[in-house]
Amino acid sequence: ETKDACIYNSDTGLDNFSANYEDDFEDYEDDFDDDENESGEERDEEENLREIPFSRTSDIEEIQRAITAENDRICTSLPKKIENEKKAPVMVITLTMFYNITEKQYPSVRNSFCGIFMDFQMANQRQSSRSMASKQKKRSSELLPLIDLDFSVSFSLLDLPPVNEYDMYIRNFGKMNTKQAYVQCNEDNIERDIQTEEVETLEKWTQHPGESAVVSGGPLNSQDMPVNGALTPKIDSQRLANFLRSACQVIAVLLEEDQVATQPRWKLRSRQTSLSISDSCFQLNTNQPFLHDRKISCLYMSPVQRQTLLSVHGLPEKAGIVLLNRKSIICVWNIWQPSSPQKVLICNSEVICCCSSPSKATLVFAGTIDGSLLVWDLREDSRMHPHVMIGETDWTFRVPTFSTDGILNSVNHTSPVLAVEPVSTSLYADQNYGLSSLSYQGEMSGPPFQIASMDENGILNMWVVVELQKVDLAGSQTDLGLIPGGKVKLVHSSTMELNNSLFPKDVRQRVPQTLTIKFLSSDPNHFIVGTNIGLVGHGTRHDLKVLPKLFRPQESGLRSISINAIDFFPFGKPLFLVGCSDGSIRLHQMTSEYPLMQWNNSTNGQPITALQWALTRPAVFFVLDASSNIYIWDLLENDLLPVAKQTIPSENVVTMALLGEPEKTNGLLGIALAKESGQIDIQYVKKKWALPQPEESEKLHLLLLQS
Repeated sequence: ETKDACIYNSDTGLDNFSANYEDDFEDYEDDFDDDENESGEERDEEENLREIPFSRTSDIEEIQRAITAENDRICTSLPKKIENEKKAPVMVITLTMFYNITEKQYPSVRNSFCGIFMDFQMANQRQSSRSMASKQKKRSSELLPLIDLDFSVSFSLLDLPPVNEYDMYIRNFGKMNTKQAYVQCNEDNIERDIQTEEVETLEKWTQHPGESAVVSGGPLNSQDMPVNGALTPKIDSQRLANFLRSACQVIAVLLEEDQVATQPRWKLRSRQTSLSISDSCFQLNTNQPFLHDRKISCLYMSPVQRQTLLSVHGLPEKAGIVLLNRKSIICVWNIWQPSSPQKVLICNSEVICCCSSPSKATLVFAGTIDGSLLVWDLREDSRMHPHVMIGETDWTFRVPTFSTDGILNSVNHTSPVLAVEPVSTSLYADQNYGLSSLSYQGEMSGPPFQIASMDENGILNMWVVVELQKVDLAGSQTDLGLIPGGKVKLVHSSTMELNNSLFPKDVRQRVPQTLTIKFLSSDPNHFIVGTNIGLVGHGTRHDLKVLPKLFRPQESGLRSISINAIDFFPFGKPLFLVGCSDGSIRLHQMTSEYPLMQWNNSTNGQPITALQWALTRPAVFFVLDASSNIYIWDLLENDLLPVAKQTIPSENVVTMALLGEPEKTNGLLGIALAKESGQIDIQYVKKKWALPQPEESEKLHLLLLQS
């Protein structure tokens, strides 16, 4: 029944189908007026916002052409099917937009034929999606020119250049016979700056002891300080060190005087040892454990530092401290601090004579019985020398800084050194004499001076004292006599055989022996030598001819008389005193062969052991004989006999040395007496022999002219 109802004539059916199709389409449009109106309004709004792009229009036209082509194909194939099926129902293929109308009017067509259906809901969704995509595309096209990436920072993650043949060879074979070592390149030494709070300071001053009511002062607060702060004062460190050294010495002397004043034992000893020729006296504290059983052989007062005294102590009679057995000792005293020696010097050989440097008493020189010449530098650090704890005191025993024992050649002495004398002034034009072929000139930090050493064979050696700029703590490989860390040494300058250069043939036949030597202070090129035949030789350091060559006594002929003491006049005139073993005293001048004055019986035949001019009075000198008698001569008062004689009752006096300050007018004059027991007494003579007299030098000059 369905077939019958749906089969038409091929001609009439197609026309009717077309007519019905148009009618149904119109009805469909009426049913969807509201929807079309709504969609039309939306399309009007979209067209007002933007125009449809060209690509969208071309897509729609393609769809329309495809639909039209499909409808034409269906309409063309539909009459043929009707004929073949003999009145079979006709299937209508409709567009999607007319799907509902066709289904209502021709329900049999849907069941009998297959067609293409249009879903308007999905089409609307696709239309909305395309519109949103077009908006996003337009916005991205507008924003893309505005967005630009910044390539300001760029770096290479890996830069590996190609390896050439040489590098490949070194990489494979260049590490043979090598080892890896580590070094510190100081990369961890980094400085960092920090900021801290500034410390507020105030500058105050004070004075002690106060000389007035105001003893201190300064700003009350920081506002009173200068804007830039207090200026840093310029400090002279060398001057400050000298001041502190002097101040400490003064304080030590004052403390020691207070200690002596509180001990009655010292006062009693001073009263007992005082002599009739002196106003006061005191003793140096030689009661030290290392000085027991040692005899004093020599005393030396520094001509520059008047308070410095050197005392030579011989070998001990009994074994004591292990370190000091078979060693001689030289004590450096400060007479203002008599409680203990300032420095203690030791050496392996017995010391016969000693002296100090001419400019400042920082160097000590000594001659020994085995012919060596020793030097001590008192400025050295005490840690360089051995220490011994004796009782509660830590004593430092200084070993020699330099010894000529390390000089392995013929210039060293081979017999006991009897005299050591400093050459006090500059070396004039011959400053480099004997050093032209040496390289020591670059090592000297200051102008050098010379030391003269004479042995009992009449060999006079001149040594240049050289101070090195650099100190070698490991010791020198060339200077074998220099201690490790020492910087003072002796360089041999010249040698002179005094027996051949000073004495004529008739005197040389007696084989004179040289005993003592002194250099003229006003002209250090000239020196005089005492012998054991009563003659005094005259020579120069460069072996020049001088007159007179010999200074003789008033008696003619040669006698076995030893010259035990010689002392130059300290007030400028070329005069000197000679003390002999027969007790005679001679006063010579450098221009005359025979003495100006001679005293033969002043000591009753006792040998003279020491003789010295007074440092404060030109006409006064002191004499010590072997019987421990002290004679005071005042030529202005009596030019024939001594004006005073003092006998030391207690024990024998070995030697003496005078001390005083001629630069001052206080008339302080003292005598240092070394006793056989090892004691050292300091006697301050009375003012009448110490204070200088008016026009004393002129009166002495007239007296010498008359004689």
